Amino acid sequence: MNESDRELSAMVQELWDNDVNRLKPGKDYRISLQGKAGDTMSVNDGNDRAASPLFIFVDENIFKKETFLAFISLLDNYESDTGEPEVVTPEEIAENHKFLDSILQTPTMKIAHKYLVEKQLSPKDTKDFKQQLYRIWFELYARRGSSRPDSSGFEHVFVGETRGGRTVIGFHNWIQLYLQEKLGHIDYKGYSVNANSPQPDEEKHILALQFSWKNGIKPKGSIFIGVSPEFEFALYTLCFLTSPNERVKVSFSLYEVEIVCHHYNQKHIGTTYPVLVKYQTN
Repeated sequence: MNESDRELSAMVQELWDNDVNRLKPGKDYRISLQGKAGDTMSVNDGNDRAASPLFIFVDENIFKKETFLAFISLLDNYESDTGEPEVVTPEEIAENHKFLDSILQTPTMKIAHKYLVEKQLSPKDTKDFKQQLYRIWFELYARRGSSRPDSSGFEHVFVGETRGGRTVIGFHNWIQLYLQEKLGHIDYKGYSVNANSPQPDEEKHILALQFSWKNGIKPKGSIFIGVSPEFEFALYTLCFLTSPNERVKVSFSLYEVEIVCHHYNQKHIGTTYPVLVKYQTN
């Protein structure tokens, strides 16, 4: 691990330690991993290794907390098919601002902001920092194959999109996964592992999985589970602004993780998600 990765790891550990809204596995929520997903690429090929949903239960009182409430209000603001231009209403813009205002009050975002200011990567003034976050996450751009603005970093990472109606792209957030599964739009098909990755664990906070959403398939997705919206926002913003690399290695808590972060025109987040490398022993 190089010096900049070590420094970033220390920052991520600080974010993790201050994520006061994180849920506790087994107490605030429970998941059921079931079987290992096959290499299937279609929705209805009978290759489902999980007869039951992923989430057994989530204590929804958590969703009444301000940042969760503001985050959930954003999830229905998007047209999932890429190629369909997004129409952003004044109400939706107000919801975006409300979400940013709520997370900027949290310890995790304050820690991330302070660090980015020290590195001269973000403005010191909170209003200006909020504008920077808005540009990175919420400004629309045209995804591949589209001539009109049909996507944003937030939509891709936290909400999910479909390409050609058959493939799910993005969709790296556990809250959206839980809510969509509860509505019957998600069919969890099992966890994903390869020869080098550790076995998943229902008590841990990172999971690679396969699922279908609406009529599309996500052959392999990777998500944090049980963390707060502000933790993910702070972590991904840090990786986006501090590293030109598309993969950043960080170690924190029990995890050694690669954060994949693709830039779009160097201005926006194209996609970002965690890949579990291994569990660390304390």
